[in-house]
Amino acid sequence: MQIKNSTTCFGIVAILFHWVIAVLIIGLLALGLYMVPLPVSLSKLKYYGWHKEFGLLVLFLAIFRLIWRLSNVNPELALPWLEKIAARSMHWAFYVFMFAMPITGWLITSAAGLPASFFGLFTLPNIIAPDEDKLILFEWIHEWLGYALIAAICLHFTAALKHHFINKDDILRRMFP
Repeated sequence: MQIKNSTTCFGIVAILFHWVIAVLIIGLLALGLYMVPLPVSLSKLKYYGWHKEFGLLVLFLAIFRLIWRLSNVNPELALPWLEKIAARSMHWAFYVFMFAMPITGWLITSAAGLPASFFGLFTLPNIIAPDEDKLILFEWIHEWLGYALIAAICLHFTAALKHHFINKDDILRRMFP
């Protein structure tokens, strides 16, 4: 398996970025849906801490993933032009989500006047002053970005299965070593 991408396949680094970030994001979405309606407790605070720390991990990994993508060739997509546009648009939408979700989470934490710790290794500075109105706004944005991300993941997954089982092409197989 090659390290870098080629015009025909993804390299191991791109594949690892894809699957590690995908698992983290799906886990964060599940944790977010689970923890929000819980009554205030030590468990809920622990889940919020994990959610913030792993959300920041996604942000940091997304930075490296974007750098890797921009510094590598992308495999060709042998698709009709409309499907190619849809695929490229979805991939760039995922980059928007990978940045927007953690940043709005960080804005929520800042607006609440709370620290954003990265697994106890360091604390990020608040990016805005505490503000109840902004807290409500950023919570709303973060929530609806989450719902949109769930829809995008479902669409992406469905398209991958369509290519594998109906088109019988190698689109899905390219994301496995």
